[in-house]
Amino acid sequence: MTEPVIQVENLQKSYGAVEALRGVSFAVEQGEVFGLLGPNGAGKTTTVEILEGMRPPDRGVARVCGLEPDSHSERFKERIGAVLQSTALPDKIRVREAIELFANFYPNPADTGDLLRRFQLEEKKNAFYRHLSGGQKQRLALAIALVNRPEVVFMDEPTAGLDPQVRREIYDIIEELKREKKTILLTTHYIEEAERLCDRVAIVDHGRVIAMGTPRELKQRSAGTTRIEVRLARPAADGTLGRLESVASSREFDGSYVLHSTHAPRTIVALVKQLEAESNELQSLEMFSPSLEDVFIELTGRRLRE
Repeated sequence: MTEPVIQVENLQKSYGAVEALRGVSFAVEQGEVFGLLGPNGAGKTTTVEILEGMRPPDRGVARVCGLEPDSHSERFKERIGAVLQSTALPDKIRVREAIELFANFYPNPADTGDLLRRFQLEEKKNAFYRHLSGGQKQRLALAIALVNRPEVVFMDEPTAGLDPQVRREIYDIIEELKREKKTILLTTHYIEEAERLCDRVAIVDHGRVIAMGTPRELKQRSAGTTRIEVRLARPAADGTLGRLESVASSREFDGSYVLHSTHAPRTIVALVKQLEAESNELQSLEMFSPSLEDVFIELTGRRLRE
C-alpha cells in the first residue's frame, strides 16, 4: 500500500497554558478532499499551519508527500499550495503582477494567462489589489496557491466572510480541482461546505478529533431522527421538552430549543398539547433532516458555531 499523501499522528501543540492540539491523528489519500470541521478555536488552523511548515509541533508526526513540513526544504515548498484565512498583498500591486511575482519563486510555474482565465480575473489583471472585491481577492489567492502546480492544496476557511453567491463560485473551483484529482485539506465551520465538497471529514473540537468518516457515514449517527428547532414565548419548564413523545434528546441554545425526534409528527402534537397546558405559545418551529450539525450537537452538546 502507498503511503498517505498527508499523515498526522498524535499531533500536539500548546501556546502557554492553552492546549491547541491534544493528539490529533488522521490520514489523507491521493486525490481526496479531506475536511477539518469544527468551531473557531477547535485547532483546525493550528493543524494546517503545522502541515504547511509555518510552525513546529510540540509532539507527534506530520508528513506531507513523505516530507516533514518543518524542514523548510525547497522540495517541500514546490509540492504544496496554500490559501490562508486572509491574504494580505500590497494595495498597489496589480493582479497580474501578483501572480507573476509568485510564479518567479518556482522552477516550473503554471502559465499566468491560464490562471487569469481560469479564475475569471482577466478583466481585472491590471487592477490594483485594493480595488478588488472580497470574492476577487479570494480567487486571486486560489490562483497564487496553484501557481506552482502543487500536488497538495491547503485551504484554511476559504469562504469565510464571503457572501453566498461568491461562496458558491469558490465551491465550483474546489469541485473542479477535485475532478483533477488534487489532494485538498480544507478547514471549515460551514456544514453545507463540508457536506458538499469533502470525501471525508474529521470533526474537531477542543484540539481533538471527536469523529471521522464520510459525511454520509457521520450522518448515520443521527439516522432515523429529525431535528426540530422551536422558539417559545416563555422558557419551557426544566426537562419538559425532553420528556415529550419520541424525543431522543433536548437542548436549549440561546433562547431556542433543539429536539431530536424519532417520530416528528408525534413530537409536534405532544409539543402543542404541552404548550397549551402551560399557557405558553409557539413562536417558530423548523424541521431539518440529519446533518453534521446534529452529529456535533450529540457529541458535544453545543452548536458548531457557538
